[in-house]
Amino acid sequence: MKPLATLLMAAVLAVPALSFADEKAAPAPAPAAAPVAAKPDLNQGSAKFAAVCAACHGADGNSGTPANPKLAQQHPEYLVKQLQEFKNGKRPSPVMQAFAAQLSDADMKNIAYWAGSQKAKSGFAKDKELVALGERIYRGGIADRQVAACAGCHSPNGAGVPSQYPRLSGQHADYTTAQLIGFRDGARKNSLQMTQIAARLNDREIRAVSDYIAGLR
Repeated sequence: MKPLATLLMAAVLAVPALSFADEKAAPAPAPAAAPVAAKPDLNQGSAKFAAVCAACHGADGNSGTPANPKLAQQHPEYLVKQLQEFKNGKRPSPVMQAFAAQLSDADMKNIAYWAGSQKAKSGFAKDKELVALGERIYRGGIADRQVAACAGCHSPNGAGVPSQYPRLSGQHADYTTAQLIGFRDGARKNSLQMTQIAARLNDREIRAVSDYIAGLR
């Protein structure tokens, strides 16, 4: 028979060996899967647009009323942002806030992507005396007042930049004028960049650049 001390020593040595083997064999936890964003449902967007938006913005997003913007072919990300800011009050508008309040995040996304998929109709400039001034401001800005050229952000043809700057090409001059005045006078505050630019423009310059934008294509 082996001495008791020998048996105890053998038991102690055996335990860590098993323990280390178990730790090595334990698999690393699997990384959590990234959530998959739901794709926009254009059919739902079309139906919701017809029910909520078409009366003011046209059946295909091409508003026939100069005071109401054309939404067709606008960048969906921009439209979602505006709808969210109407809903939360960051962009004040009693009319639009009431409509946006009815929409879920999914509704906004579906509407925006459907409107963005529609073809925008061309517009045209109306004031021949102002359009040359508008072109100079849009393409070159006003250097002595540090007004940046609109084309720098919205592109030379007014197509804008997805997720950053909205499409302007062919937009109603009346609507663009109202927005620039709103930025300048503090009624619209949801773009610091546009507030700073509009603050340096007078009424004639705002009308000129808005008229030029209406004819961009």
